[in-house]
Amino acid sequence: MKLPDRLDGVDQLEDVMTTPSPELEADLGRLSGDILILGVGGKMGPTLARMARRAAPGKRVIGVARFTEAGLREKLEAQGVECIACDLLERGEIERLPKIENVIFMAGRKFGSTGREDLTWAMNVMVPAQVAEIYRASRIVAFSTACVYPYVDVASGGATEATPTLPPPGDYAWSCLGRERMFDYGSRKYGTRANLLRLEYAIDMRYGVLHDVGRKVFDGKNIDLTMGHVNVIWQGDANSMALRALGACTAPAGALNVSGPETVSVRALAGAFGRHFNKTPVFTGKEAGTAWLVDSGKAHGLFGRPVVPLETMIAWQADWIARGGATLGKDTHFDARDGKY
Repeated sequence: MKLPDRLDGVDQLEDVMTTPSPELEADLGRLSGDILILGVGGKMGPTLARMARRAAPGKRVIGVARFTEAGLREKLEAQGVECIACDLLERGEIERLPKIENVIFMAGRKFGSTGREDLTWAMNVMVPAQVAEIYRASRIVAFSTACVYPYVDVASGGATEATPTLPPPGDYAWSCLGRERMFDYGSRKYGTRANLLRLEYAIDMRYGVLHDVGRKVFDGKNIDLTMGHVNVIWQGDANSMALRALGACTAPAGALNVSGPETVSVRALAGAFGRHFNKTPVFTGKEAGTAWLVDSGKAHGLFGRPVVPLETMIAWQADWIARGGATLGKDTHFDARDGKY
């Protein structure tokens, strides 16, 4: 796919983000069965669903969510995605969903966890346990997070899938590890083929680490350097890897780190935005020697490196911010080290 020099608006952004690669089309063409996306209403779900529909026009793509966002259901249905309203916290509603051969599990709760830890654990652990049982005959790709790993040395290249999972403090991180444990348990008990995708920071022009850092540089706001290094990946690349991971599911469940190849310095990232905007970034704090970082070499070996490089994402994001492009208004809180969200 030839990448554009800029993204002129949301329609072009979503078109570029959901354009499937020939490799994805081939992988889904070899995959038997239709695709069910649980939690399609989140930040990544709508573009993953549209990408799946474009890559596999002969398959049913079914999106499940509560659909509380006005217009989302109608938009997805206009794109050929079948939609079912469902509260995944209600087991009976999950049981009434169609039994589809391929399941992408995207449901989860992060922000608002502090003060409602019970709801976070219910969404991130109870629901996966029920899905793992009810969809035991399916392939399951479950979105997870780098938060299941401990902080690692910033010079280490990132945690690999062999790194013991022992998350830093906070109910969110521990509940995410609980989610993995439930899918792993279901895989071992029922022989379910599954993959656990440990994603670190998908990038969409409307939100994400690049958006957060770039916006602060543009607005002259302080950038906290304590969490001084991150990994990022274009959301279209992350969605493509998630869909292709259906064909690489194993029993017991496997794990895949999904992000870009670089350990990205937040200071250097802010400097790059400063050059685009002709502004001097304002920093507070000092880089810690550790961060949440992953080595995604295993996923890149299976699916190839991301199509959209970091430099292109930075240039797109700077142009988007400078022109007043749309924003979701959802901070990633990537700089939080206390586990409180």
